[in-house]
Amino acid sequence: MNIAKRMSCIDASGIRKIFDLAKDLPDPINLSIGQPDFDVPDPIKQSAHQAIDKGYNRYTVTQGIALLRDKIKEKLIREKQFEPEDVFITSGVSGGIFLSFLAILNPGDELIVMDPYFVMYKHLSRLIGAVPRYLDLEDDFSVNIESLKKLVTNKTKMIVLNSPGNPTGAINSAEELKEIAEIADKWGLLVVSDEIYDGFVYEKEYQSIGRFYPNTLILGGFSKEYAMTGWRVGYAAGQSKLINEMLKLQQYTFVCSPSMAQYAAVTALDYDTVEIRKKYAMKRDIIYNGLKDFFDVTKPDGAFYIFPKAPGGSGVEFVKKAIENNLLIIPGNVFSEHDTHFRISFAASSDTLYKGIDVLVNIAKQF
Repeated sequence: MNIAKRMSCIDASGIRKIFDLAKDLPDPINLSIGQPDFDVPDPIKQSAHQAIDKGYNRYTVTQGIALLRDKIKEKLIREKQFEPEDVFITSGVSGGIFLSFLAILNPGDELIVMDPYFVMYKHLSRLIGAVPRYLDLEDDFSVNIESLKKLVTNKTKMIVLNSPGNPTGAINSAEELKEIAEIADKWGLLVVSDEIYDGFVYEKEYQSIGRFYPNTLILGGFSKEYAMTGWRVGYAAGQSKLINEMLKLQQYTFVCSPSMAQYAAVTALDYDTVEIRKKYAMKRDIIYNGLKDFFDVTKPDGAFYIFPKAPGGSGVEFVKKAIENNLLIIPGNVFSEHDTHFRISFAASSDTLYKGIDVLVNIAKQF
């Protein structure tokens, strides 16, 4: 069988490779999973049940149900001071990333991606023949604006942001966002802003670049804040011209987001997640305070990841040692062009976090 040449542009998930290495571990300490450790809240489940019982089990319109789209638009205006021309419901944020890349990028076009990055940005852009240009973030994961300016060429089509970020937990400051907006405006670039972790923001002020730059496509969803990872409900909000093209692609790919999950998402938007956020701030403090005296590590401002430098210099080698000690974490080169860090997910019980810290500190003392 001859496989399409485009498939040589992407690798199997580095996270899956780690799971393959660890498949024989007995009851591992798992700090690798990028999903919440709580279940979908009961009112949201009940809403899904009711939708099923009412017969909302067929396809919805491609753009998603109007009730959900209108409510998302209201939320963006109220909370992010961003008034999109249009909103549609995607099959998770991943679906929104794929459709936006397909709609904007031609083979040979360039996009600027902050390094470290969420894995899909690299592989999906390469799959369609585009060229990711990587901007190395500073040691504290802030953006060097002068370095960003140097990456823009006449082939650049978009800048991709992820704030709060995976794998770093970093949040772009308002000043950074304003300067990025100025660069994008000067060159006529689209900004794709992946804001799936906006429900996990701790002390630092959070703003969306949509407030400062109208030519922004905001991608958001329900997988993280409401633990609806398997329900596949996200949204894309931006200018109508782009949304319309993405909708054409959705007709021939994802068709629509699951209908009953869309109705449940309407309920989710009224569910207060303050207490969940407080618990995750405590988890963040546990992992950071446990590691800061033994690792070069930046305290995350959001999401539920922390991204320490690997003692000895190689994230891959450090992760191998961790797996030998029954601990699952992810090497940083899954999320970066460099093998210098490793990712921990603190979406786990306190007991699991303390066990993981003990293992990590013991390994660090060997270097």
